[in-house]
Amino acid sequence: MSSPKLNLFSFSGNIKILHMTWIAFFISFVVWFNHAPLMLSIAKTLNLSQPEIKTILILNVALTIPARIIIGILVDKFGPKRTYSTLLALGSIPCFMFATADSFQELALARFLMGFIGAGFVIGIRMVGEWFPAKQVGIAEGIYGGWGNFGSAAAAIALPSLALMFGGDEGWRYAIACTGVISLFYSVVYFFSVSDTPKGSTYFKPKKAGAMEVSSIWDLFFYVAMNIPLYATLSLLTWKLSSFGGANYTNLISDTAAIFIHIIIWCLFAYNVYKIVHINEEHLQKPIDAIHKYKFKQVAILDLAYMIAFGSELAVVSMLPMFFYETFHESQGITMIQAGLLGGCFAFINLVARPMGGWFSDKFGRKLSLTIFMLGMAAGYFIMSSIDAQWPIVVVVLLTMSCSCFVSGGCGAVYAIVPLIKRRMTGQIAGMVGAYGNVGGVLFLTILSFVTPSIFFLVMGGVAITVLLAVQFIDEPQGHMAEVLEDGSIEMIELS
Repeated sequence: MSSPKLNLFSFSGNIKILHMTWIAFFISFVVWFNHAPLMLSIAKTLNLSQPEIKTILILNVALTIPARIIIGILVDKFGPKRTYSTLLALGSIPCFMFATADSFQELALARFLMGFIGAGFVIGIRMVGEWFPAKQVGIAEGIYGGWGNFGSAAAAIALPSLALMFGGDEGWRYAIACTGVISLFYSVVYFFSVSDTPKGSTYFKPKKAGAMEVSSIWDLFFYVAMNIPLYATLSLLTWKLSSFGGANYTNLISDTAAIFIHIIIWCLFAYNVYKIVHINEEHLQKPIDAIHKYKFKQVAILDLAYMIAFGSELAVVSMLPMFFYETFHESQGITMIQAGLLGGCFAFINLVARPMGGWFSDKFGRKLSLTIFMLGMAAGYFIMSSIDAQWPIVVVVLLTMSCSCFVSGGCGAVYAIVPLIKRRMTGQIAGMVGAYGNVGGVLFLTILSFVTPSIFFLVMGGVAITVLLAVQFIDEPQGHMAEVLEDGSIEMIELS
């Protein structure tokens, strides 16, 4: 299995689409994380307490879980061009709301709504999958994910300087508003610069919108079961933001409101189950031709793989600077600034490691690549669990960067498979897999609040081993997938 080289210096054909789309993802992540590097200034201006700051941070990811599912449905129905442009334009609104907020409540509402733009990642997966053949889709998706994901780091680097340039205690407002202007401007640029498919190609859409089609009654039950953790995570977030969740967060939600929200969440789950059954009941009542079948286990295993890969990345990036400071401040004199810089190396590796994961999948096989990355991830976390104050800083940083290579590479390997399962549902599959990444982030950070960092790393290593075993049951994409054209004829799409 070989991958033709990509001329990334070109700006035509599918390379143009790749560049335009990773920039859209990059901007969406700049907007999504524009608050993080400015949080101290924001807190000072509005006199925020520590629980209020933590509440703002967790609200930033709360809406992203359902948003990725919803965006997956929309991109399959309306196409990535319209969906991405609309999301970037609408995402500027809560950005402006946040920039002009004068109270904690206004900040909290804007930040909650801002989580929707974090779902933009899903759209580009479908777009890139449409434009690149199977032998290049891994490296293309890896570049899209890795370079776009760097938007969070770019925000951390650029926005404090931009706020300083505007000057004064209100400089952060202008810096954040600038990201909204950029998002709004690029929404127009993107709409007029791309198309959903190459000329002459068909954009395949699901027969019905609202849920994925499955190929067997057992896959139907499996699909329903895999939706439970998504809603459970929303309940967990509700619990954290109520008085039941303890003193770490502001009691933004009263006990009565929290109970009401829990009821709404699980009523939505019941409605989702109804939609899943309704969309699948008709075609499951008659035999499905073998060429139209796919195994839902492929989606489920990728859900779990992304949960540990991206979920652990979110958690580690959040805790690593403080971990370095608390571990090495007294023994080796590490300052808070140095700890922040050292902790940033974990996320920085994503720029090259995620494309590497996709390239490795294209060249050596999807299943083998995912296996290697899961194994390396497990080993990395197990070793990191033994870090103590006596370890040399150089060794710790090298270990952290090595572990990050496997974590980010694993993310790239996951999305090297997603576009090769069922073309017309790529958005929905990418949305569900992406949502599981956020589930992992919430889950691991919740675990961290109850245990030591050492146990935290051990838990993630154990989860990686469990997922490694699950990966052995995934099927290597090969041969062709079938999609039905509007005239009823069949188009075979190459998978290897």
